[in-house]
Amino acid sequence: MSTQTLYERVATHLGEQIRRGVLRAGERMPSLRQLGRDQGVSVSTAVEVYAQLERQGLLEARPRSGYFIRAMPAPGAVGARAPARLARTPQPVRQPELLCVPEELTRKARMALHSATPAPALLPGAALHSALQRVMRRDPDAAVRYAAAEGVADLRLRIAERYARVGVDVDPEEVVITAGAMEAISLALRVVTSPGDVVLLETPTYHGLLQAVAALGLRVLEVPTDAESGIDVACLEKQLARQPVRAAILVPNFNNPAGSLTGDAGKRAIVAACTAHGVTLIEDDLYAELAFSGERPPPLRRFDTRGQVITCGSYSKMLAPGLRVGWALGGRWTQQLLHAKGFSTVATATLPQLAIADYLARHGLDPHLRRLRRALADNAQRSRDAILRHWPAGTCVGDPGGGLSLWVQLPQELDARSLYEAGLARGIGSLPGDLFSLRGDHRHHLRLSFGVPWSDAVDDALRTLGKLASTAAR
Repeated sequence: MSTQTLYERVATHLGEQIRRGVLRAGERMPSLRQLGRDQGVSVSTAVEVYAQLERQGLLEARPRSGYFIRAMPAPGAVGARAPARLARTPQPVRQPELLCVPEELTRKARMALHSATPAPALLPGAALHSALQRVMRRDPDAAVRYAAAEGVADLRLRIAERYARVGVDVDPEEVVITAGAMEAISLALRVVTSPGDVVLLETPTYHGLLQAVAALGLRVLEVPTDAESGIDVACLEKQLARQPVRAAILVPNFNNPAGSLTGDAGKRAIVAACTAHGVTLIEDDLYAELAFSGERPPPLRRFDTRGQVITCGSYSKMLAPGLRVGWALGGRWTQQLLHAKGFSTVATATLPQLAIADYLARHGLDPHLRRLRRALADNAQRSRDAILRHWPAGTCVGDPGGGLSLWVQLPQELDARSLYEAGLARGIGSLPGDLFSLRGDHRHHLRLSFGVPWSDAVDDALRTLGKLASTAAR
């Protein structure tokens, strides 16, 4: 006879459903009263059930929202495994493959598992189309005139209000609207650095950041980021103590490609170390709104008391990639950023700004983000499961809590670039790990995106990559 109590039996049953994927990451659980009715137990027993599942790490409670299923850890979780030896001296970016990220992907990849962007099916295309039409009807002249260099006032206010939700005091006057986050980061680099300066980046990090650094003739020091714990703060402090660093470009919230999230204590220590050494922090805050839990992690800016952080973001990963609307929170550099923008793009296109402002006024971000986060959490879990089922023994895969990227570590005998090329020959896009570091490290890693809605075609593509990897391993 079972010695389990009633609440333990119910918790065991629900836990098995979560582990098997019947109940999926990001889904909201029934209310306590509804659970009691469904399982034939009292509300007090339902409280014990959810408390047990929360202790097991299967559920998380969100204030005033209820209980939600957490993304499931699975066998084969992987850290970023930084290079055994980081360069002790700054180096320019000279990796040929990095400076020419393959254009053939756009031509050959029918299954775009390489693009860390949500697919159109996950985005509110019809609502944005209506917003564009309303803007043109309401004021066609305003929609085709230059906007002010700093951007449309209403949109800047909404960005400031969004940061206020996570305890960040932003003056709308310091919000500079840009053509996506990459323009914001590039402008920030141009303002705070000069050719030959040293900048600090994570390894692995987004290849576009390395390309921006190379274009400006800057030298790089690297600091490891771990897929589980985030940026290595102790190494960062050592690198800053070794020699002068002008700026650090960091992605603390769901790093691309590793998916890592740096905790609040780590963020606070990073800001303190950079402040102590006079290092400007350029924060790529592109993925924070895509937290599967629904709890947006705070940006570095929240821990900045001395004005050392320029925070860059965009609507590209959460709303409309093609509209190319991003921003920089310029702080004391605002006027310099505007001056630099005047010499590059003059102003960001007016119509996309007005359309996004109109969409936000009518719909807000939260309803869409709740749907998008659930879809991405589900895609990530299904993709991880497929990789662990179909890929050769020894394959490990990250378990991100948000963002758009899966960081896959192959067995040591496999080279990720060969697998990338074999997959591309079959129309499957991925990106080899050597593109995400200064010196071409992470050669046994592959980055995949879970921004494509789950389907049999995605499962087939992952199975095909697994077969290619298994053949190569043999």
